[in-house]
Parts: sequence; C-alpha cells; structure tokens
Amino acid sequence: MTTTHPTPRQLLRREIAGTLGLLASADDLAAMRRYRTFLFEDHRTYLQQAEALLRSLAAQGRTTSVVLFDPAEFARFCAQEGLDPDTTDSRARYTAEAAALGPCILHEGEPLPELLGSLVAESLRQATWEYASDLLDELGDCPRCATPLAHHAQRRAAHLLGAALDTTAPGHHQLVCSLTTAGRTLLAALHADTRTAGEALLDHEETVDFTTLLACALALPAPAGLVMRSRVEGEPEEVRGWRLRAGRAQPLTAAEVFDAYCTDPVTGEPVAPEPGVEYRAGTPLDDDHGPDTCH
Repeated sequence: MTTTHPTPRQLLRREIAGTLGLLASADDLAAMRRYRTFLFEDHRTYLQQAEALLRSLAAQGRTTSVVLFDPAEFARFCAQEGLDPDTTDSRARYTAEAAALGPCILHEGEPLPELLGSLVAESLRQATWEYASDLLDELGDCPRCATPLAHHAQRRAAHLLGAALDTTAPGHHQLVCSLTTAGRTLLAALHADTRTAGEALLDHEETVDFTTLLACALALPAPAGLVMRSRVEGEPEEVRGWRLRAGRAQPLTAAEVFDAYCTDPVTGEPVAPEPGVEYRAGTPLDDDHGPDTCH
C-alpha cells in the first residue's frame, strides 16, 4: 500500500482562505440567468451543489467564508469598475469586494440552510445599524448647546435601556425595539441575562445595534415601540411593552400588549395567544428623570 503525502504546493493551498458568493433566493438566481456564463437554472440544485462544494473543501482542510451575492449590487459594481458582468472573473472580483465590505461568515461544517439563515440575519443586522446610524447623523446639532442631537438621543437610549433592565427579576430577557419610517420597519433585538438588580450580561455588538435603533425611535416623530419578553425561573413567561413617543417610553396596558402580540400584522386577523405566556402592562420606567437634552 502506497501512502502519498501532500506536496508543498498542496499544503500551501490549504493556507489560502476562499470565499463563496451565495445567491440567497430563487429570485436572485433568476436575475443571474441573464448572463450566458452563469450556468445554473434551478435554485434548489444550486444550493445542493454549493453545500457539496463546502463539504468538499472542508474535507480538504480548506477554510471557506460565505458572503451574500447581490445581483443588483453586482451589476452596479461592474458598471462602476468597467467590467464585463458576463464573466466568472468579474463575479469573483465582486465576491471579494462584498466579503471585504459586508457581512462574511466562516463555514464551520453547519448545514447550508443554517449558514444561509445566519448570513441573511447578519446582513439585515448590519443594514439596519447603518440605516439607523445615518438617520441619527441627519438629526443635526442641538440649537441650544450645539451638541449633535444624535449624542443626546443615544444618552437617552442608554438610560432607558438601563431603566427597563432595572425592573427585571433575575432571568433571561429579550428586548425588541421597532421603528417604522419611510415605509420600512426596522427591528433590533437585545438578549440580557440579569443576576441581581442593576447587573446584566449583554453582548456588546447587540447592545450597540439596539441602542442605536432605540435612539432613533426616541428622536424621530415616527411610530415606534419597545417590547420585553422575560423568562424567570419558577414564573410564567411574560411580555410587557411600551410606546416610544417624544423621547419617552409610555407603558402599554396589558390589553394593548395582548393585541400587539395576538394580531397578524399583515392581515389584521386575530392570532391565538401563546400557551404559558402572560401579557402584562409595561412598568413605568421613570425616564422623565433621565438625562436632559442639554446639560
């Protein structure tokens, strides 16, 4: 039996990280079919082949990252760079550009649907943060103290988050901030594990995203809300909510929280309440005593 050993070139190839640009939907694939050199016709088959490729590369010890391939952005990239979009080289160049500038996830052996879901969620998270940051930047400066209004809004958001967490018992809590503006609804979620009053374990990136959108919700005259779902040992799961308006959090009644959770947002039809979940009025957060606009 002859044992073959990898050549130095093969060993070096394993050190090179590759990137796969992935078309997330059947519509994306259909948009790419305009190009003669793009040979896939069926999205399901395309995903099966992509997963097989990732498994093959992993078996070879190769490291592969995955990035979303956006056909519209690809066309703009090619036009800007003077590239022919109907070539594999152009697609490879765009994939490298997308990986450098946008969300990119390392494949670690998970099934492709799970990887794709994580990638889409990360892309949405980044897009929401960027859009919310732009909205804050557009607020301008405070006419009284010349400090950026974004700074005041972020201070109020941090105070409000702390006030909400101070009302919780030790356990796991998920907060969701929603803001509807310019015909689109933005969402940001934050998971918090509280041990004692005033002490919470928070993910830094989640906190930045959440407080950025919360600051927008407090600063803009647009429909916005805050919901907190809590799981405390020995207690039923509970949901509370607040309406965000004019820089303040107004507690919703238990009936309003129930209506918000038990109504289909698209059809307006009633939805059965979740078993074991109690819908409760929002706790007053006393945010009138938060930081002033100017100090």
